[in-house]
Parts: sequence; structure tokens; C-alpha cells
Amino acid sequence: MSDNKASGRFLPLIGALILAGGIWLGYCLADGDKATDTQRKLARVFDIIDSEYVDEIDIDSVIEKSLPLMLENLDPHSVYISAADRAAANQRLDGSFSGIGIQFQQLNDTVVVVEVIQGGPSERVGLQPGDRIIWANDSTLVGSEISTDDVRSLLRGPRGSIVEVGVVRRDVPDVLKFKIVRNDVPIESIDASYMIADGIGYIKVNTFGRNTYPDFLQDLYALHREGAKSFIIDLRGNTGGFMDPAIMMVNEFLEPRQTIVATRGRNERENSIVVSDGTGNFSDVPMVVLIDEFSASSSEIFSGAIQDNDRGIIVGRRSFGKGLVQRSFELPDSSELRLTVQRYYTPSGRCIQKDFVRGDVESYESEILERYSHGENFSADSARLNTAEVFHTIGGREVYGGGGIMPDVFVPSDTAGVNKFYLELANAGLLNSFAFEYVDLNRADLMTADNTAELLEKLPSDAVLLSAFASYAKDKGVRMRYYYLNNSRRLIVRQLKALIARDVLGIQAYYEIDLTDDPAVQEAIRQINTGAAASVSAKD
Repeated sequence: MSDNKASGRFLPLIGALILAGGIWLGYCLADGDKATDTQRKLARVFDIIDSEYVDEIDIDSVIEKSLPLMLENLDPHSVYISAADRAAANQRLDGSFSGIGIQFQQLNDTVVVVEVIQGGPSERVGLQPGDRIIWANDSTLVGSEISTDDVRSLLRGPRGSIVEVGVVRRDVPDVLKFKIVRNDVPIESIDASYMIADGIGYIKVNTFGRNTYPDFLQDLYALHREGAKSFIIDLRGNTGGFMDPAIMMVNEFLEPRQTIVATRGRNERENSIVVSDGTGNFSDVPMVVLIDEFSASSSEIFSGAIQDNDRGIIVGRRSFGKGLVQRSFELPDSSELRLTVQRYYTPSGRCIQKDFVRGDVESYESEILERYSHGENFSADSARLNTAEVFHTIGGREVYGGGGIMPDVFVPSDTAGVNKFYLELANAGLLNSFAFEYVDLNRADLMTADNTAELLEKLPSDAVLLSAFASYAKDKGVRMRYYYLNNSRRLIVRQLKALIARDVLGIQAYYEIDLTDDPAVQEAIRQINTGAAASVSAKD
């Protein structure tokens, strides 16, 4: 009996896979005469299950559950996106969504406005940072059962639609009511752009979306006008996006007719080689690109083109290793199939896609954790490079394929001040919540600061700030471990200042403070100041 029960549990899954396979073939095989024996066999099995299976089958539900499983057996990056999830999946790359124009956090089971986007719908009606949104239309937004997705679904909606919100504001006795007309809200793909050192401009790119290139170009010229003669492009944590913005961005730094990327797939007529067109105005400036283990796809196209053309220095840790190109196919119900159709190759001929086993997505995704476990993030000598795939930059330097971009200058993961006690504080969200509550209590004074330098002058000494945070954490039920607190002192104080700056001045202010002790940034500045970033091809 137990064997029969076990078999019964698998029958719906098997039926789902075969059913989806049969429907899939229906799309692919418009001409039945071209079907192979195996394909006709699968279609026949589908017909039998459809007519004879013991349970009535909900075809739509089965397809939705089966398509992701089918695609997992191709490669880790071919995916199916349902119609319901498609809009959300594309918003970040499209560069905008329709909503009310705020950044919010959920603190103490309450939705708190952290930032009101300038020129957005909420600013127009008078919402302010620090406001607590307690309801939207007829739905409450207070309580531990309210998720971030619930909040987004209530605040976002079609352009021109109206949402009414109830707001609690400090020192105002009554609940304030606002009617907000939803409108397009931009999603910024560049977090920070500022002069990080004398003559050195810094740009942090978080994704490659539709608007990334024009925004990037605007920041390049703005920094150049401020006196930037060298640049640091930070792609750490940037998992990719569209390929075209990366191509246009790297084009700004290359001489004419230099290869940027090549793509090759099953259809040879679609293979291509993209070269620089000579219109870039920054082809002679020293530059450093920062990458880490989460830099993937378009980030690797950008950094691979810079490295293989000996155009700049790559600093950090080995990148993710995604060298597969997806194309989007819209399906009849407005769902989307993102299918791998090509591999891309860096100018030296490398495909930097790391190994994967079809159907084993879990191992593929956990490979990053394996790097930590065998020490790669702390020692370049522990990197598992495929030395059998040797390629050469235009200056003759050896580079390797089959597993990401290895930086020219390795910088280990920064763990200074990171201990179990710090992680307990950070994972509990206490750094974020303390920073917000500090800003909330002192908002009138802090909001008079126009920049990070003025803001830092308004903050208490490091000792007083740390003591206040320790008392706050203790009140929240954290048992104080003063030895570990002191061990993490520098890290905690820097993080608190950065978070306070973010809540007052925006995300760029966070980086302006947090990167002051960043080892990779400091190494990038050193590479520029010593002239190494201007003469890469002369290196051994």
C-alpha cells in the first residue's frame, strides 16, 4: 500500500510534465509531418493522459506549474514568467513603475516613509519622510501579517488611478488623509555619482536597464566638469540586465574598432561581433572597474571588454560567471519565456559562463557559497580557475575562460568588525531601525544639512552614537556583549552614520560615508594615483 501511495504522489507531476510537453510541441510543431517518432510518441502519451487519467486535470494550472520545471532542464537562466508576475519582473529594467513615489520601510509593524521621490505624486500632495501610512483605501497597513508585497500591491496601480492613504505624523494629533494620483515613478539604476578623491570620479551602477546609458553618460560629463580626470566604475552586486546599455557604456572608453563582445548561438546568421565606433569621449582617461562575486552578465560584458582591451584595471573578486544570453518570447496569455539563445564571448574569445549540470539549479546557485567555504573570497590563490582555457588580452596578458572574470588586482572580502554579535544586530534590523528613529527624532535639525559634511557635523561623537545604539539594542532585548561591541565599533558607527545620511539626504549620501573605509575603493584610488590604471598594456 505504501508503494502505491508513493507512486500516486508522483503521477500528477509526471502527468503535468508530459502534458506541458505535449502542449509545448503543439506550439513548435505546426507541421505534423515534420515530427519525429519521439515527438509523436510524446504527443500520443499526452492524448492518453488527457482522456484517461483518473483525475480531472486543470490544464491552465498544470502548465503554470510545469513550464518552470521543463526549463530548469535546459540551463539555469532559461525561465518562465507568468502573466501575473511579468510586469513586476520587468519594472526594474524598464526604468519606471506606476505608483505614489515613495521609499518605505516596515518598522515595528508599521509602514514608514523613508524618502519621498522628488517631483513624484506623493511630494505633490505633501507626504513627508517619517510619515506612518496606516491604511490605504479600505485596507489597513498596520500589523505583522502585512508583507512588503502587500504594501506594494496597495500603493502601486495603473497610471492615473487614485489611492487614498491615512497618515500619522509626529506632533500632529489627527490622522492625515491624502488622495494621491498614481503616476510613473523612475527607478534609478545609478545609486551614486560623485568625486570620491581629488581628480577621481566614482559611479555606482546597480543594474543595466533601459535608462542606464543616458543616466551614466550624464554623470560622466557632470563629473568631468567637476574636474574628474580618472574614473572608478563600481559594478559590485550588479547582476546584469540588458546587454545594449553595457555595450554603449563601454564604448565611451574605447578607441575605434576595438571588440566589445561577440555572441554566438544555434542560428549562425544571428551571430555577431560588436566593435567600438570611435564616438566615445573618455578613451584616454585612467579607469578602474570594481567587481565581486555578484557581478554578472552585462557587468561581465563591461568588465571583460575593459580587461581584454587592456583599457583599465579590474579590482575586486572573481565575478559570477554568466555568459548566456536570453531572448524574451511573449506567449499568447501575456506570460513570457526567457530562453537562452546565445553565448557571449569577451574580446579575447573567452566564454566566462561557469559550469552547470542541467536540472541541478540548486548546485549552480550555491556555487557562490562554495567559494566562501574553500576560501576564494579571502585568497586569490584559492580561486578555481580553468587554466586549460587560456586567452590573451591585446597586450599579451593571460586571462582565463569558463568561470567569471578574474580581477587584475584581487581584494579579499572585508570582514573587519564582522562577528556573531554584529551579525545578530544587523540581521535583527536594529542598525536600520535605530538610524530611522534617530532621524525621526531629530529631523527638523538634520534636514537643514545640504551635504554629508554638514550632516556629520550635526551628529554626536562616535562614542555617544555607539552608546545610544547600545542602549537602544538593549531595550529591544539584545544581551549586550561589550567586548564584541567594541570589536565592531568602527563598522557599527560607520554604518549608523551612513544609514542616517541615507534617510536624510538619499542613497548617494550612504555611499559617500560607507565607502570611506572600503578596501576595494582604496585600492582603486591607489591604482589610479600610481599610474597603473593608465598603462595596463605595459604590465606583465
